[in-house]
Amino acid sequence: MTAFLRKFIILVVVCTAPSLVLAYSLTNTLKKGSIAFGSCLQQWQSQPVWQSVIAQKPQAFVFLGDNVYSDVGPYRNVALPDRINQAYKDLAKVEELRRFGMEKNIDVFATWDDNDYGLNDGGAEFTYQTESRAYFADFFGLELDRIGDLDQRGIYHSRYRDIGGLRVQFLMLDTRSHRSPLKTSDQKSACSPTGIIPNTDDDATILGEEQWRWLAGEFKKPADLRIIASSIQVLPTEHCFEKWANFPNERQRLFELIKSSAVSGVVIISGDRHLAEISKLDGALGYPLYEITASGLNSALGANSPAAKEPNVLRTSAKNVLTDNFGSIQIERGGDDAVLQFQIHDVQGEVLDEVELLLSVLKPGA
Repeated sequence: MTAFLRKFIILVVVCTAPSLVLAYSLTNTLKKGSIAFGSCLQQWQSQPVWQSVIAQKPQAFVFLGDNVYSDVGPYRNVALPDRINQAYKDLAKVEELRRFGMEKNIDVFATWDDNDYGLNDGGAEFTYQTESRAYFADFFGLELDRIGDLDQRGIYHSRYRDIGGLRVQFLMLDTRSHRSPLKTSDQKSACSPTGIIPNTDDDATILGEEQWRWLAGEFKKPADLRIIASSIQVLPTEHCFEKWANFPNERQRLFELIKSSAVSGVVIISGDRHLAEISKLDGALGYPLYEITASGLNSALGANSPAAKEPNVLRTSAKNVLTDNFGSIQIERGGDDAVLQFQIHDVQGEVLDEVELLLSVLKPGA
C-alpha cells in the first residue's frame, strides 16, 4: 500500500466517525510497531515462513501452541514424556527457525496447545504435565517459578512491551493444564465429526480458579493494548472442534470479567485450527471484540479441505484462509490514538485478510 493511500484510509476513518475526529492527528509524528504470531508448527516440515516474519521486523512474535507435535507419527514409538523432549530437540535443529532465533530485536512469547502439551485434545487428566512444563519452559527460556500456579502447575503468564508507542500487555493463557474433560455424544444432535457437545456442568472449567484469579489481577494493571493469547478459538461457536464454546459458561465468564473490569484495548489471538480468519463479536464488552486466528505456520489444511465451507457468522470476511500463514497486528500511533491493522499473511508475507480500526474504538462506550 502506497503512502498516499495509507493517509487516505486514515483520513476516511476519522472523517466518517464523528466521535473519533479529534482522536487521531495526522500532524503528529507516527510511532510504528508490529506484533506477529502463529501456531501449528510441524518440526519435520520445512519452515519458509520465518523469512517473511523476519522481513516484517516485528517487535514480538507469539507462539500460540502446537509449537511442536509430540504425539504423532514416529514420536508415538517413543515413551512419554521423552517423546515431548525429542520433539523440541528436533525443532531446535530446523535451520529456518534457528535463523529466526538469532534475531535479537524480536521478543518471543509462547503458550502451548494439545500437541506440544503432550496429549491430543488433552486437559487436566494428562499424567506428564510436570515434565512437559519443564521442556516447554526450557525451550522458550522461561523460569518455572514465574509461570503458572503457585504449586508449579500450568504455564500462564504475562509480559509487557512498549510497541509502536503503546504499552502492550500480553496475557498468555493456558487452556490445557486445568481444562475439564470434553463431553461427547453419539446422538445425531452431536457435532459431526467429533461428537463434541457443550459441557455445561457447574464445575467445568478451561482455566481453573487460580488462573481466573490471576487474570482478574492482570486486568487491574495499566496497558493501552491487551492481547489475550488463547491456544484455542474464543469467539467462533459453529465448528465441531476444540473451542471455548465447548465450555459455554467459561466463555461467558471471560466476557463478563473483561466487561466488569472496565478494561479497554482487548484483542484475542488464537491458533489450533490449521486455518486463519478474523472474527468480531459486538455487544459482549460494550465495544467490539476481535479475534485473529493464525494457523498453521507450515501445516494449514489446504484449499481442498472441507473447512473451506466451514461457517462462522462472526468472520469479518467471506472466506477463511487455508494456506500456510501467520498473523500480525500493525500499530501506528499519532497523538492520543493509534491505528491498528489486524492482518493474515501467507508464507511470502502477502496480506490475505485485513481489518483496520482505531484503538479508541476498543473501549467501553466508544
